[in-house]
Amino acid sequence: MALHPVIMAGGSGTRFWPLSRKARPKQFLPLASKSPLITDTVSRLKGLASVKDTLVVCGPVHAKQAMRLVKGLPKGNLLVEPVARNTAPAIALAALTVAARDPEGILVVLPSDHHVADTKGFRQTLAEAARVAAGGHLVTLGIKPHRAETGYGYIQVGEALPDGGRQVKAFREKPDPETAQRYVTSGEYLWNAGIFVFRADAILAAFAEHMPEMGKGLKALREAVGKRTWAGVLKRVFPKLPSVSIDYGVMEKAKNLAVLPGDFGWSDVGSFAALPEVRPADAHGNVVSGPEAVLVDCKGCVVVGDKRPLALVGLTDMVVVDSGDALLVVPKDKSQDVRKVVEALKARKREKFL
Repeated sequence: MALHPVIMAGGSGTRFWPLSRKARPKQFLPLASKSPLITDTVSRLKGLASVKDTLVVCGPVHAKQAMRLVKGLPKGNLLVEPVARNTAPAIALAALTVAARDPEGILVVLPSDHHVADTKGFRQTLAEAARVAAGGHLVTLGIKPHRAETGYGYIQVGEALPDGGRQVKAFREKPDPETAQRYVTSGEYLWNAGIFVFRADAILAAFAEHMPEMGKGLKALREAVGKRTWAGVLKRVFPKLPSVSIDYGVMEKAKNLAVLPGDFGWSDVGSFAALPEVRPADAHGNVVSGPEAVLVDCKGCVVVGDKRPLALVGLTDMVVVDSGDALLVVPKDKSQDVRKVVEALKARKREKFL
């Protein structure tokens, strides 16, 4: 039972501006350790799957960086999307590639920009998910919630399945605070981590059943896998595939679903406010990075400095980020809105800061 990790590395990471830019998005930044997030993602799979069986899906702008950061990745395992078309087409591209090599090979689909504290527990959960997926289930991992989080989608969990895992009753969009608290209190819900495990043939069958609009394009791609015509067919066909998430296109419709609960110190590192989840804080709850950062009478702040001195005095729960050519100052509870800065810079055509 060969496992084929599929590292999804196509995100733009706009909530981490000004550190994250078009040419160097979030997944290529060392946010949780001294290594870039994508490097950590691959490293934590050691002992479960090999790099030679790993696929990385990204866009043309990031292909060289991905190859450089994922040491030992075979050139043929870098799948470059001609254009961004959301997660369903990206996963279909990976599934076609795996199916051509190993029809019953098991895909382990992982975002490239998440953090896991308990790598051993994570690998054990993935191994169990692979065992369940070998029986034909489409498996998703759900994280036991530790708080009433409004920034995540939720999975409503049902009865235990005979082959392992639990039934999926429903997928829920990001809730308001009251709904999130109700979900957590009920004990019936898990955070949706966006981590999936399934056989190549099982997910391709699911695409055929639930996304027939992709059928013609996938047929053309399947016939071209491994041939000299591949690049041309990919360039012609892929942009015409529907831009749909795997959740909406397949997972919310399929009947052969299973969810596996996990509790291994997971974080999606969704904004600067999440850095205290993955980095050590000082006695006052401040997370500070940068050789010249100075904090006086500050509490609960996230500070990322550059080479020049950066000083904060008397601030509480603030994010201050100096990237050298740009400065961000935002309350922690507004850190999700940093993407609006990127939108504003786009509107002003300030390309050099994007």
